[in-house]
Amino acid sequence: MTQDDTLTGLSRRKVLAGLGAVGAASAGAGLGTTAYFSDEEGFTDNRLEAGTLDLKLDYKSTYLGGPGRLDHVQSMGYPDAEDLGDGRYLLDQAPSPADMQAWEDLVQSEQFDFCSPEADQYLVNGDGIPVFTLEDVKPGDSGEVTISIHICDNPAYLRLSGEITDNAENGQTEPELEAEGEDTDGLGELADAIEVCVWYDEDCDNVYEPTGTGQGNELEVALVSDVSGSMGGSALSSLKTAATTFVDNLSSPDEAAAISFNSSATTDQELTTDYQAVKDAIDAYTAGGGTSIAAGIDEGRDELLNGANATPGASKVMILLSDGNSSSSAAMTAATTAKNAGIRLFTVALGSANTSLLQSLATSPDDAFVAPDPEDLDTVYAEIAQIVLDGEQKIISGTMAEVFAELSEGMILDGNRQEEGLQPYPGATTQCIGFEWELPFDAGNEVQSDSLAFDIAIEAEQSRHNDTPFGNSSA
Repeated sequence: MTQDDTLTGLSRRKVLAGLGAVGAASAGAGLGTTAYFSDEEGFTDNRLEAGTLDLKLDYKSTYLGGPGRLDHVQSMGYPDAEDLGDGRYLLDQAPSPADMQAWEDLVQSEQFDFCSPEADQYLVNGDGIPVFTLEDVKPGDSGEVTISIHICDNPAYLRLSGEITDNAENGQTEPELEAEGEDTDGLGELADAIEVCVWYDEDCDNVYEPTGTGQGNELEVALVSDVSGSMGGSALSSLKTAATTFVDNLSSPDEAAAISFNSSATTDQELTTDYQAVKDAIDAYTAGGGTSIAAGIDEGRDELLNGANATPGASKVMILLSDGNSSSSAAMTAATTAKNAGIRLFTVALGSANTSLLQSLATSPDDAFVAPDPEDLDTVYAEIAQIVLDGEQKIISGTMAEVFAELSEGMILDGNRQEEGLQPYPGATTQCIGFEWELPFDAGNEVQSDSLAFDIAIEAEQSRHNDTPFGNSSA
């Protein structure tokens, strides 16, 4: 696939001009006394102001600023801004996907070589960029940017750093002088009022999902598996290994059920916390018969909603695996019914399965997985387990002042949160980092006319022969 098929024809100049005035990127970090290969992509001159707000980061940026303001948002340097509904606006994104493709899908796909020289025109690669340039920011407003970091070639450690470069009072109105919490030291109060959260955005969707699907509730999972005739041999044995390993990740009070389908569907083990019983049911599968995906979905839905051990209010998840084809209309009807009932539907297309059908059955594109070969199932089920069970990990949160006090020293990012100790990122890896700010509803007149500016930088340093990344002996 050519780059023009994947991205709109956007020149670098147009990308940078459309970003606004908050955030910068610069290359060449790590030169001088260190002999390690280094690079730095920074986001500088980020600016937040009560009345004006500038944030520049790389980058899909959204702004929650209240409904009916699209024209105003577009006039602030975002001519292509889109109204996403409920008062949220898509400000900008780079790279800019072609029609019908989501940014989060593009940056995680293999359709485009982000490390090629030709990709530079679409990306932040040593250039200063602004992401937010917003006026008239009010209590209750918030903004978010997801930074997509593409690590090319060699494995590397990443470090996130930043600093507040300006914290201005900009004069004081009478209401501001009378406000509780106002002082007269010449510094603004925004840094202490704005709340910030930074996290590993695993699915690059601009949303912090701290506890996975469960969100603190009991989790009920139906493992719905194709056991038709084409699933014989290594396909079935790999399914058994991957599915039972998934069950091993569960802990009480979470429940699991085993459902198999071919021409019809069977509940082989109803919802239970007896995880060995679930694994035994899966291990007993044999292959034979045709493929009715609709029957499998309907059986899983019935168990999750009406089973003897189904719990009202629990988070309901269905993991559907198939290697075949089936009636599209019947499967779509069954999937829609399940999703409308509040079930999150993950799909796994194995081998020669009808990939487009299974993608359309999933709750979202991010919930549709492809396993080209049976040996890929372990990885796929592990990824689903991470989404469902672990959620996304916070890096740091607090007031703007607190967060940037920590970032001023630099924070080394963990390339594999599933392993003990600090891990580097493999080469040819994409990691998304989410950064969200919010001016809370309870912020008062003390922040009127105040402004602040800040810089954020991400540095990369080779991991080979590097026992003290970024000079940190305790890392």
